[in-house]
Amino acid sequence: MSRHLSRRAVMASALATIAAPALRLNANEPLLLRCSLDTVPTHTHNATVRDYLAKIEAAAGGRIRTQLFESGQLFPDAQVGKALLQGQIEMALPGSWALTGIVPDADFFQLPILYGRPLDMVHRAVDGKPGELVAQRIEQKLRARVIGPWLDLGPFNWYSTSKPLNAYADLKGLKIRNNGGAGQAWRTQFVGAVPNTTPLPNVALGLSQGTFDGLITTNETIASAKYWESGVRHALEDRQFTGVYVPILSLDFWRRLPGDLQQIVTETWRANIAAYRTQMAAAQARARDLVQSHGITIVVPSAEDLAAKRQEMLGHQEQLAKLSNIAPEMVSALSDTLAAG
Repeated sequence: MSRHLSRRAVMASALATIAAPALRLNANEPLLLRCSLDTVPTHTHNATVRDYLAKIEAAAGGRIRTQLFESGQLFPDAQVGKALLQGQIEMALPGSWALTGIVPDADFFQLPILYGRPLDMVHRAVDGKPGELVAQRIEQKLRARVIGPWLDLGPFNWYSTSKPLNAYADLKGLKIRNNGGAGQAWRTQFVGAVPNTTPLPNVALGLSQGTFDGLITTNETIASAKYWESGVRHALEDRQFTGVYVPILSLDFWRRLPGDLQQIVTETWRANIAAYRTQMAAAQARARDLVQSHGITIVVPSAEDLAAKRQEMLGHQEQLAKLSNIAPEMVSALSDTLAAG
C-alpha cells in the first residue's frame, strides 16, 4: 500500500512540474479587453475609443491587450448589455438610447425639458445627479462598471431622402428610423411621422431600398457613413436631443484587474474626457460642412420655433415619462438640476 501511494505521489509531483510553467505563463499573459462598437471605423466615436485603448495598453505596460470590434461586427449596441452580462465582451460604449430596454431612466434625454437645449445644459444633467442615477442603475442591472463621464456624440436632428424638410409639418406621414427607446418613437409620432427602429449597421441599405423615408441621427453619423450615397438630401436641424455614449466595463473584468490597473483604466478616461468631448464637437462641426458639400440641405428652426415646440411637448412630459418607465425620482432630479443652473 505504501509503495502504491509513493508511486501516486511521484506521478502527482511530475504532473505538477509539467503544469506549473503553463500556469505561470497564463498568469503572465495580458488580460484581454474586447470592446464592441456599432459605429463605422471613420466615426470620431471609434477614433476616440481607439485612442483610449492605446493609452491604457501603454500605461499598463503590456498587462492589458485590447481588441476593438467596429461596425457591429460582434454586436449592435442594442445587444451589448447582454454581451457584457454573459462575458462575451469586456467593454462597450453604447449610446444611452440602446440601454433603455434595461435601464429605462437612460431615456431621460428624450424628455421635453431637454428638447433643443444647448450642450452646457445637457452636461449639467449627465455630469450631475441624473447621470449619477443612471450610472448606478446600469451597474446594478448589467453587473458592470461605468468608468467615468459620458462621451458626447452630439445633437440629433431629422433627416430625409426625397421630401424637403422646411418645417415640422413636412415630417407628417414620413417613416422615420430612430435609434430605439420609447422617447424617440413618441417624438416621431408627436410630429405626425411613423417610427421605425433599424440597427445602425443596416441603415444604409434601408435608406437605399426605401424601407424608411428618413432618420433621426447626427451630422457626424451622416458624414461618417456617407448617407448621401444612400439618398439622404434634407435635414431639419432642431437639436432635439444630445446623444451620449456610456463607457462600460463588465464587472467580471473589472474585478480581475489589480488595483493599479483599475486606476489606469478609470484615470486615463477621466484625464482625457474633456479633450474627447472637444474632439467630438469639432467633428460635428466638420461633418455639418461636409454633408452640405454633398448636397444635403440643412434648415434650422428659429429659437422661437424651438421654444414653442418645447412648450407644446412639455404638456405631455408626465405622460411620456410614464410611457418610457422613467422614474419620478429621475424626472425630479433632472428638473432640479436644470433649474439650479
